[in-house]
Amino acid sequence: MNERVVIRPLREDERAEWEPYWQAYLRFYKSSVPAATTDMTWKRFHDPDEPIFALGAFVDGKLAGIVHYLFHRSCWTIGDYCYLQDLYVDESARGQGLGRALIEAAAERAKTAGASRIHWLTQPGNTTARALYDQLADDSGFMQYRRIFKGVP
Repeated sequence: MNERVVIRPLREDERAEWEPYWQAYLRFYKSSVPAATTDMTWKRFHDPDEPIFALGAFVDGKLAGIVHYLFHRSCWTIGDYCYLQDLYVDESARGQGLGRALIEAAAERAKTAGASRIHWLTQPGNTTARALYDQLADDSGFMQYRRIFKGVP
């Protein structure tokens, strides 16, 4: 990393730069969300009453990666946990340390906010990302199960 790279919160006027990365992230995971969900997500990032945030990695002033994280309560600690929900770096910018920088920036904000941990998920086959994640955190050994409720936005 060098002085050409800046990690900072995304501003409200940067949606046009953010959204292609959000859509690329969704495509990577073979997923999609309704436009209304994307609209609400963007609004939440900029609502001071919401515990969800977005940071961007800017290289020479151009957005090259994003991370979304949120705070949530836990029955296991007094402090909140921080869930790093989404991380995406443009293919042309990979290998420059941006993923690491985005995770570290979210982790620092979580620590400053009093969170007792930061955690995230990835698919077992995402070996490139896992090579980085194994350097930054411990594999919890847990598997995620999910039950989706149809008809709930």
